[in-house]
Amino acid sequence: MDLNDALMCFGLTRQESTIYLNLLSEGSLTGYEAAKRTGISRSNAYTALACLVDKGAACLIEGTPVKYAPVDVEEFCGNKLKHLERMKAFLKEQLPVHTEYMEGYVTIRGDGHIADKISYMLTQARYRVYVSGESRILEPYQNNLKQKIAQGIKVVVITDPPFELEGARIYLSDRKTGQIGIIIDSATVLTGDVGNGEQSACLYSGKKNLVDLFKDSLSNEIKIIELTGRNEIK
Repeated sequence: MDLNDALMCFGLTRQESTIYLNLLSEGSLTGYEAAKRTGISRSNAYTALACLVDKGAACLIEGTPVKYAPVDVEEFCGNKLKHLERMKAFLKEQLPVHTEYMEGYVTIRGDGHIADKISYMLTQARYRVYVSGESRILEPYQNNLKQKIAQGIKVVVITDPPFELEGARIYLSDRKTGQIGIIIDSATVLTGDVGNGEQSACLYSGKKNLVDLFKDSLSNEIKIIELTGRNEIK
């Protein structure tokens, strides 16, 4: 991901993000100067600058000629996030909730979407978290797991060494490459393969039979680890 791609996540078009980056590096510019520095046509540059003002990424400096100055990136992004949080609260309050997919099986594809789902599942945990996977795969979720432990939530991890997570019950065992599994509160489960980019796929469900099946599988594996004397860290 480059800077343009990152800014586009905050609602800017590619031309707008290109001009915004130039404003940040050069300071205030006229429409003509912005067009000249970016190679964007003058008409498109003026349109993009007007949109940057509307979107809160730039402000107008009155004078002759008129110039455009950038809004600090922290202020711009912070305002956008606050606005999105307000819209999120509004939608949660107004929209009906449909939970049909919880009773079925949903396939989630792509490492990015899978990571987002796992992070969200962890935020929803209230009682217990069981997670299994290679330590390199679980590493990005260390902070999420630490937060759950700090909240008094039970966290059980089955992974390969080295792996440390204070307050968690950790069972060390060889893991299959790319496989991950997680159970939240004995209510939802996600299991599948990651590490293959857009080709990665995981199954997500709140269906009791799948949750129980995966939970029993982890419980049996923990018993085997205990019987064979593999390391257990508390």
